[in-house]
Amino acid sequence: MKNLKIGALFIQVGSKNFDQTIRGFIMRRLLTGLVLASSLGIASSSANAASIFEKLFGGPRQPANAGAVAAVSPIPREVVSYSGREKPGTIVVNSPERRLYLVLDDGTALRYGVGVGRKGFEWGGVHRISRKAEWPGWTPPPQMRKRRPDLPAYMAGGIQNPLGARAMYLGSSLYRIHGSNEPQTIGQAVSSGCIRMTNDDVTDLYERVKVGTRVVIIRG
Repeated sequence: MKNLKIGALFIQVGSKNFDQTIRGFIMRRLLTGLVLASSLGIASSSANAASIFEKLFGGPRQPANAGAVAAVSPIPREVVSYSGREKPGTIVVNSPERRLYLVLDDGTALRYGVGVGRKGFEWGGVHRISRKAEWPGWTPPPQMRKRRPDLPAYMAGGIQNPLGARAMYLGSSLYRIHGSNEPQTIGQAVSSGCIRMTNDDVTDLYERVKVGTRVVIIRG
């Protein structure tokens, strides 16, 4: 058997204690890092988490799960009173408010923070969800590629994809309600017309609605 050095330890590769020793060593390093982070007042942001990982293990932090849901919205979702005319199950996007409402059946609605179309890309209308997709791929439309020639012809789904964790396609239009890997843009008018949510919120909404759901977009 060969000896393997881990820190100050020498163990035999293939020995009965090998796996246990490896797991124990990693856990001790992680716990040590968490204690240090707490004592130094390090915030639990993704950037700091990556920094801690690099300090502990000497390399960049890689996503443990490509399906992981990203940070929660800076505008927490909440149940609010609803006195509008839309029926339960309808989605109402109030672009001026930067809010999306899912109408419930008891005079209330579930309200989410959203990002909406920037100046020149505002729109309104009524559609129905025509398709739902988890970790969707993205094909930038020709109009967008003309404005942004640096964009790829296609981007596979994943945590780096701007459509985020879920997408709900609106009729035959180019628009979607989708997730985002930029949670800081929620509550702003920054998109090319799509309604963006955090991955956490869009996953929640995705589970509550179905294909055929009515979607009302109130123009900003």
